[in-house]
Amino acid sequence: MSRGALAGIRVIDFGQMVSAPFCARLFADYGADVIKVEPPGGDAARAAGPFPGDAPDPEKSGLYFITNTNKRGVTCDVGTEAGRARFLRLVKWADLLIENHTPAQMKAWGLDYATLAEVNPNLVVVSITPFGQTGPYSGWNGYDLNAYHLTGASSRYCGRPGEMPLEHGTFAADYFGAVAAAAWAMAAVYGRRHTHGGQHLDVSSAEAIAATFVGGQNIGCYAQDGKFDKRTGVGMPLGAPATILPCKDGHVWMLALEPGQWNGIREVMGNPEWADLDLFQDMFQRAQNADFLYSMIEEWTMQHGKLEIMEKCQAAGAPVAAVFTVAEVQAHPHLEARDYFVAIEHPALGTVRTLGAPFKLPASPGGPGVPAPLLGQHDAEVERELAKFEQEQGGAR
Repeated sequence: MSRGALAGIRVIDFGQMVSAPFCARLFADYGADVIKVEPPGGDAARAAGPFPGDAPDPEKSGLYFITNTNKRGVTCDVGTEAGRARFLRLVKWADLLIENHTPAQMKAWGLDYATLAEVNPNLVVVSITPFGQTGPYSGWNGYDLNAYHLTGASSRYCGRPGEMPLEHGTFAADYFGAVAAAAWAMAAVYGRRHTHGGQHLDVSSAEAIAATFVGGQNIGCYAQDGKFDKRTGVGMPLGAPATILPCKDGHVWMLALEPGQWNGIREVMGNPEWADLDLFQDMFQRAQNADFLYSMIEEWTMQHGKLEIMEKCQAAGAPVAAVFTVAEVQAHPHLEARDYFVAIEHPALGTVRTLGAPFKLPASPGGPGVPAPLLGQHDAEVERELAKFEQEQGGAR
């Protein structure tokens, strides 16, 4: 691997499934040396799939592959005395440890922060959990959707008005928690000279969702006058057009709130007579007449393809977008032009096309270059490096 922006940082990924592994992958993608520590049976993501041909194989899980590129992998049973001792040797080597186990589990293993800091006072530990390290829910078992629904986000967003809320997309809270954790973990690692050592970052995925999905606007409004926004189904209630509409070959996201945007769509539609009414120059008036407005626009969209609608509306200054399927996205020319897809050779999967770096750093490009490790693939290699590191540290003293 070429040296990246985070070259020289040593990271232990002691996580399962998504949040901690994806956080560690962000470090690995930009040059940090990340060692993934798995129990003898492997990360639970190895059993989660998806698998080629729906045939389960711990070395062919798509979820495991995409969250663990650019890492080295070792196995270590921290529930045994020998395994815990080996893990603590890695702790001495590392700058950063990222984990997502419950506080009680880390303490049961004898790997709570106080113990880790005693072994390596310069270590930054990032704990990503659904509910955080403190508070009455800190000891609860929980998953991504538990964290998501705790925040009120499902009341605000997913579902139709007056009907039951819906679950959100897969692992949203885990991914949001992971990105937030990566940003502040990097700050903590580079800020050690100011704090005179490491520290423990307590990242609650629920709070990451609360800050981003629900947002200060709702919390502030409720604090001031007891009002807050509720889910509205498809579309925005205060302005129109702002909704998903069917078209000849799928769907489009129609958005045109400003007068220039609305008039651009009118022009693309051929300036129909019904759209000439003065009241339609105001987005709030359009929203109050949304049922009529959307039925008329739909008559037009159903005669055209989504790419044609998107391109003509964009040319007219209206931020309209086609609603793409996953199959369409994986071959999308815009993402191709940004080098967002990367082909990697994997010993079990063969050539795999995966997602590239999510953040562009032109001076030190990142992204996956090495496949996710096989279970225990680097046990011997890491053991040799630890022995060398310990010898050097002993000589330095």
